[in-house]
Amino acid sequence: MAKVLVIDDDTSLLRAMRLGLQSGGHEVTTATNGEQGISKTALTSPDVVILDMGLPDMDGLQVCERIRQWSDVPIIVLSATGSDVRKIAALDAGANDYVTKPFSMMELEARIRAVIRTRRIDPDEELLADMTLGNLEIDLVHREARLNGKNLELTAKEFKVLAFLARHEGRTCTHQMILEAVWGRGYAREAQYVHAYVHRLRQKLDDEAGELIQTTPGVGYSLHAGGDLAPIERGLTNHE
Repeated sequence: MAKVLVIDDDTSLLRAMRLGLQSGGHEVTTATNGEQGISKTALTSPDVVILDMGLPDMDGLQVCERIRQWSDVPIIVLSATGSDVRKIAALDAGANDYVTKPFSMMELEARIRAVIRTRRIDPDEELLADMTLGNLEIDLVHREARLNGKNLELTAKEFKVLAFLARHEGRTCTHQMILEAVWGRGYAREAQYVHAYVHRLRQKLDDEAGELIQTTPGVGYSLHAGGDLAPIERGLTNHE
């Protein structure tokens, strides 16, 4: 089942949704305002976010837009109005679905299943053999990386971190996203692993200023392949 984050300031509705979703086997986390919801999205890496439009500190559209700056997590918007204008605004802000209150728990669970299905990796992405990002080339088949045509000697995990960031070029990947993709769910709280590997990658990419792999403080990292980087030549190892 899914990890669900519900962002709503109606405590009675939150309690009802928590009980209903948990009875369906879901793991449920809640937030009662927009800032808390954005923070918990980054910290808990949910499979789906259920977002109320009427929050006390900011409009739900703003929350949606801010999450979309660094995450593609499915977002289901809840609203008391069925206005087409409001629906279009929510979808344009990055929402995947729009549910009008009142709604049944069966309908909500069906919507959760639907947005999670559509998030599954595109078959074309699975067939991707290599990527070229500026002067950085990544061979996903042979697990090799080249900078300005010169091979980078990366450990297996260094390569996985670099490839994950490259697949999401220009978007912030949270510490939890990187950890789960490279180490697995059991390491979701070990952010220091990510910091250490990014530091090593920056050294090998001659990117110690953090222009290629940029930091979003307290959230994660993003890869931006716009700069002209020169490969660094130093004694590197092939072991973990």
